[in-house]
Amino acid sequence: MRFAQIRTGRQFLLALDHGEDFLDGLTRFCENQGIRSGYIPIFVGGFQSARLVGSCEPLADPEAPLWEEITVETLEALGGGTLAWNLDKDCLAPHIHVATGIKGAGAEGRVSHLLGATVQFISEIPIIEVLGDTEGPALTRRRNPSLYDVPLLGFGPGI
Repeated sequence: MRFAQIRTGRQFLLALDHGEDFLDGLTRFCENQGIRSGYIPIFVGGFQSARLVGSCEPLADPEAPLWEEITVETLEALGGGTLAWNLDKDCLAPHIHVATGIKGAGAEGRVSHLLGATVQFISEIPIIEVLGDTEGPALTRRRNPSLYDVPLLGFGPGI
């Protein structure tokens, strides 16, 4: 277990409109506002299409992360995540998971890591900034080579 007490800063409500790229819009907003760390407690909206981590094939190693993706269309979505700073690439690294219902399939569901999406109608996203200090952002993301190279959440630039 790892943890850190955080200090929250500004709070925003971002509305991404029909046809906008979800992750691009979120990232641009954070860049424009100078947000380097934060979290999204929950968001709601619709997606024309979304790319999610997933596979229709048997998993070779169920313990290993899955790097494959599926595309699903016409969705209602509920999700949340963290906004951490990628120290290796010096950029924001959103980590968003969603629960979605496919509208044309009896709201059949998919739950996974969001790789990309195009907004349908609107996505309403509350964003809570987490304050860092003079050493850097409060939340960071680095790959862990001993754990399948998965990018993990860290606290501060040295952790």
